[in-house]
Amino acid sequence: MTLRVKRAQRGDADAFVELMEEHKKAMERVAFGFFKSEEDVADVMQQTVLDAFEHLKELKNAKYFKTWLIRILINNCNRMYNSYQRSLVMEEVPVSGVWEDDFAGQEFRDMISSLPEDSRLIFQLYYGEEFTTKEIALIMEMKENTVKSRLHRGKEIIRQELQAEGTVRAFTR
Repeated sequence: MTLRVKRAQRGDADAFVELMEEHKKAMERVAFGFFKSEEDVADVMQQTVLDAFEHLKELKNAKYFKTWLIRILINNCNRMYNSYQRSLVMEEVPVSGVWEDDFAGQEFRDMISSLPEDSRLIFQLYYGEEFTTKEIALIMEMKENTVKSRLHRGKEIIRQELQAEGTVRAFTR
């Protein structure tokens, strides 16, 4: 991947398109953590692709491309979410598309939906996208120990809920 990033930084449009395709699902999963509407997810992803294209030459280390891209996406999600909060009341829209075909993904979303908002994204990045706690700390601009403690607290919340339901699951990571 780092070769492809370097090619894209030198102006190879095909390499950039390949990178976006490679990370499309990860970006969708993170964006669906913020928004329920496919249109909102598409809008924020489009803005992220544009921002990544415009600023790709500013990326110093090609091996951190995915971390850098997800950080741009999260910033755009936060910006869009905050603008919605100021301008209109959000309506619940049924989720379809990406999550409809993926029962495990839906089950995961349902499981983390009970977590505090500040932990949901961390769970998505850690378990869903398999970022390390160090990478999440960089993406979220927080201390690694904060990431670890939110993961721990979130696991406890989910464990208690599952025990109350009579279902016990182990986190494999």
